[in-house]
Amino acid sequence: MLSNQESLNLSPFMAIYDIVVPKDNMLRKINELVDFTFIFEELKTKYCLDNGRNAVPPIRMFKYLLLKSFFDLSDVDVVERSKYDMSFKYFLDMAPEDKVINPSSLTKFRKLRLTDEGLLDMLIGKSVEIALEHEIINSKTIIVDSTHTKSRYNQKSPKEFLQEKSKNVRKAVYQIDDSVKEKFPAKPTSNEISDELDYCNQIISIIEREPQIAEVPSVKEKLNVLREVTEDFKENLSYSNDPDARTGHKSADSSFFGFKTHLAMSDERIITSAVVTTGEKSDGKFLQELVQKSQATGMEIDTVIGDTAYSEKGNISYAQENKLTLVSKLHPIITHGTRTKENEFEFNKDAGLYVCKAGHLATGKKYDRGNGEKKSPRIRYTFDVEKCKVCPLRDGCYKEGAKTKSYYVTIKSKEHTEQEAFQNTEEFKNLAKSRYKIEAKNSELKHRHGYDIASSAGLFGLQVQGATTIFAVNLKRIIKLLSEKE
Repeated sequence: MLSNQESLNLSPFMAIYDIVVPKDNMLRKINELVDFTFIFEELKTKYCLDNGRNAVPPIRMFKYLLLKSFFDLSDVDVVERSKYDMSFKYFLDMAPEDKVINPSSLTKFRKLRLTDEGLLDMLIGKSVEIALEHEIINSKTIIVDSTHTKSRYNQKSPKEFLQEKSKNVRKAVYQIDDSVKEKFPAKPTSNEISDELDYCNQIISIIEREPQIAEVPSVKEKLNVLREVTEDFKENLSYSNDPDARTGHKSADSSFFGFKTHLAMSDERIITSAVVTTGEKSDGKFLQELVQKSQATGMEIDTVIGDTAYSEKGNISYAQENKLTLVSKLHPIITHGTRTKENEFEFNKDAGLYVCKAGHLATGKKYDRGNGEKKSPRIRYTFDVEKCKVCPLRDGCYKEGAKTKSYYVTIKSKEHTEQEAFQNTEEFKNLAKSRYKIEAKNSELKHRHGYDIASSAGLFGLQVQGATTIFAVNLKRIIKLLSEKE
């Protein structure tokens, strides 16, 4: 049962918070900044309002997830810390003497209550709304990019995954008491996952019988992770399968297995929209959706900044139609073609023809219309093949026995020509200097808030993780900008 009225906390110990949670504490500032009743309104339909046991308020459950994102903690560790960290209890609207939830409740909350696929847009929209209300966002510029998140699974075999987690526990234990090594069982030599799982459970049992070691924070944290992993296996959650994850490529020789989050961010470093996809999706295809989602939050946009992935013809046309300035360099293949510098011919503007490396002028040219999407329109320049046969520079340029010699030049579209002219201006170069900001934001999401690896399986799981992580990151940024204004 869920009460639709917020209870009044009459604990005689509430004054403790005024002493131990200072006014400049980040969690206190966020509580004062955000009216979290929007969470209650969004989730109340997922509860029974007049039957069953009293449920933990959805706002408190949501705040637990925010704390996980703020401090990159596991379910067990965020609940454990909320037992003794008064700033956590204050943020959770708990009395100092209140008991905390069972960590398993967070898993149920994510699976049973956060089933709305619009959660990501809602939380980003709410944070942008707060930023606009406090006049934090003044620019009309967004910077777009994507960041990859590795699948929680498939990076290693199930056996390797368990071995890594048990090894982390053992290393932490040895730093406290190396003699415990003698109590641990022999490592399994078979390839059976069940044997590795039994070994992990034995490690857990042995350490739990040594409270002077098990309660050391550095050991306890690793032990909690191992315990969660083994529990997942008991529930038949396979660490070798994530059906939604896909292989994506960061470069020609670097790949990852997982997902992508396509982001738009204001010049003030507030994330204004996001789209979570599988890892193989192309960045450029999501520019228009990111713009539209950002506008839906109430933000005005006149400039979009991105890397070469966003300069495809469709995006250039979209920007022109919507009177947006697109700061995205054309791909070098479009501006320079596929030839290396040493294989390029010079264009003689007076003759209107190309000149080869040996100084021979083309004898004619012909327009080739191409065939739509597969082949772009080109101009074919022909050369005197008899001169090519005896040319001292013919190696690599003329194929022996060929009856003709041609040099093709792809005709750029009007959109590409205009974009190429724009990217050579000082205005373009100055605007492009802001692109580094979103790369720094991607790094913050990954390295400070655990967004480098998915915390659960599936695309929806990452959407929930992305929603709470981005909301937390935006609130931190808003707090910082507000403090700079004071």
